[in-house]
Amino acid sequence: MPTEKEIIEALEKGILLSPKVEEVKTISGEKIEAKGGSRENSKENNETKVNSRKTTNENIEGSKEESRYKKYNIEFLKRYEDIFKKRSYHDFFTHFLIRYKNIENLLKTRTELKSLTSISRLQNRSEKENVSIIAMVKDKFETKKGNIRLIVEDPTGEISVLLKKNENGKATTAEDISLDEIIGINGTLGNNIIFSNKIVHPDIPLTHELKKHPDEIYAAVLGDMHFGSSVFLQEEFDKLISWLKGDVGSDEQKAIAKKIKYIFMIGDLIEGLGIYPGQEEHMDSKFHDIKVQYDLVAEMLKKIPDDKVIIMCPGNHDYGRLAEPQLPLTSDYSSSIDKIKNVIQVSNPAFINFAKTEDFPGFNLLMYHGGSLIYYCENVPSIRQAGGQKAVNLTMKYLLQRRHLAPTHKSNLYIPDPEKDFLFIDTIPDFFVTGHIHRANIDSYRNVTMVSGSCWTGKTENMEKRGLEPQMAKLPVINLRTREIKLINFLKKEHEGVIMGR
Repeated sequence: MPTEKEIIEALEKGILLSPKVEEVKTISGEKIEAKGGSRENSKENNETKVNSRKTTNENIEGSKEESRYKKYNIEFLKRYEDIFKKRSYHDFFTHFLIRYKNIENLLKTRTELKSLTSISRLQNRSEKENVSIIAMVKDKFETKKGNIRLIVEDPTGEISVLLKKNENGKATTAEDISLDEIIGINGTLGNNIIFSNKIVHPDIPLTHELKKHPDEIYAAVLGDMHFGSSVFLQEEFDKLISWLKGDVGSDEQKAIAKKIKYIFMIGDLIEGLGIYPGQEEHMDSKFHDIKVQYDLVAEMLKKIPDDKVIIMCPGNHDYGRLAEPQLPLTSDYSSSIDKIKNVIQVSNPAFINFAKTEDFPGFNLLMYHGGSLIYYCENVPSIRQAGGQKAVNLTMKYLLQRRHLAPTHKSNLYIPDPEKDFLFIDTIPDFFVTGHIHRANIDSYRNVTMVSGSCWTGKTENMEKRGLEPQMAKLPVINLRTREIKLINFLKKEHEGVIMGR
């Protein structure tokens, strides 16, 4: 949990606090193998963006929008509605207390945490007695003997927890614990310390059902597009559009394209402006006008057949505030997109149900651009050892296990909502789709299909500096009847591994 000093310092500065796929053929018949394996804005710019955004209540409640959702079998599991107000220290405190209560309610049902008690009541228990608590991680460090020591807290107090050291050189559950995450702890009570026997995460239930649609329909995941980038992969995207229209590809691929009903676009629709230092100097944005960039998006999306619904959320390159949750794109800059009849704008993150029929409950989808992903790729030892950003599937699994998209205070920019925590994963998803890292990665965890999208922009010097190794122009396509996924490659051979800005 952030300290009072950290919160006050941040507020004084006027900022929000940060914090297995089979081998398949490409569209041209070539084989590929896929393994499941900075923005810096001024206070003035951020305030301008927040103040100029429009709330989406009128659009959401309007009959035009509702009929669009009904036409494409889209239902919102929950909707984010922004609260425009000045944030105070109390809002941060309340926000984390709500988060604690949410996770506590999940952990209370776990059989591993028998005889739960609060930290303040441990003083009435005898040493060497077995105890269980639910607490937030306040601090973490390694002892001289190589063990992991945690300082944890609940609303009644704090206590130390000792976890045994790792013996095999690989990261353990103890080492992977992040600051501010809420965990269940079972162990033996000592003198103002608990010697842990087991750490329990809220996690996805083992009983989570693998749902399959009665009809053979498909969904596609479009990763970061970056329309307007000077190295946007125009030829590859044109080929994608032609394929979706059924004009190119093998007979099998054309049959799949025809049956695609849902296209999830997971943020960073445009390259944007002022996203990172040197963007203008490197001429990474082809058009220095955000509206022009969004108009380009609209022109491309109009070419997609309207029997396919496009569900899109914003990302960190899109217009609007950076802090999560982000509102749907509803500004004047992106008005040309709003006019496209088969486009549905959602927040980041978004929790929706889709493909519901009279006899089928539909799939629950968690859609998240991925602002927190890089933090966990770099700071969780087991993920870092497995390849960091190349192992984004492990990061997605990590967040599902915590039932939160950004459990650590410093892992993302966020809005401290004093009424609810919109990044809490309360509904168990059937699909968890994300982007941001530009890696095409597919995996499954406890019957949750996890898909990280590719990107449609060439590799830039900025990506190289940040350690991003993009997998460009790859399209994950999901068979909703079988839950099998194919990865279709649209990338031209001459663009592989090339830094496009040179």
